[in-house]
Amino acid sequence: MIARAFLTAFLPLAAASLVAAPALASEKDKRFFSKVQGEWSGPGEIVAGKYKGTRFNCNFKGATPDGKLGMSLDGGCRVGLFTQKMSAKIEHKGRQGYRGTFMDGALGEGLDVVGGDVSNGKVVLTLNRNQLNGAMLARLPDDDTMHVTVSVKVDKEMVPVIGMNLKRVDTRSVGSVSNR
Repeated sequence: MIARAFLTAFLPLAAASLVAAPALASEKDKRFFSKVQGEWSGPGEIVAGKYKGTRFNCNFKGATPDGKLGMSLDGGCRVGLFTQKMSAKIEHKGRQGYRGTFMDGALGEGLDVVGGDVSNGKVVLTLNRNQLNGAMLARLPDDDTMHVTVSVKVDKEMVPVIGMNLKRVDTRSVGSVSNR
């Protein structure tokens, strides 16, 4: 019961601001997002707050939207017997920069992506829900590893609350991704 409450209530709220200036999309952004394509799996842990120490396992499928710059991660995370569907969708919207949703967005039980920036093999996304501000950092140190950290703003400081270490589990390499 506690695990289910954590997944449905805490993860969407925890994933909530770094203020990122709207950036124009570039080739580096396209390269980064193409590396996210594929299947990912790995452990995560809540590192702060009421559920500190709670461990979970996640499975995601990464994709890029047809003809657009951005990415989606769809899948779920499991704590014990309970699984919570998780998703993030981000697209570049011209001068507005990156926009999208985590879960079903702030109008539902999730958060809105209100900005973002790609640099040095990572993307930092600004997250918002009412008075809750935060950031999600996804870093790709190599083609088969993705580290995700979700932080929330407490007073004037960003505090990490969730960490995930994902490994690529599909058999294709990034260079073989095709548009079928």
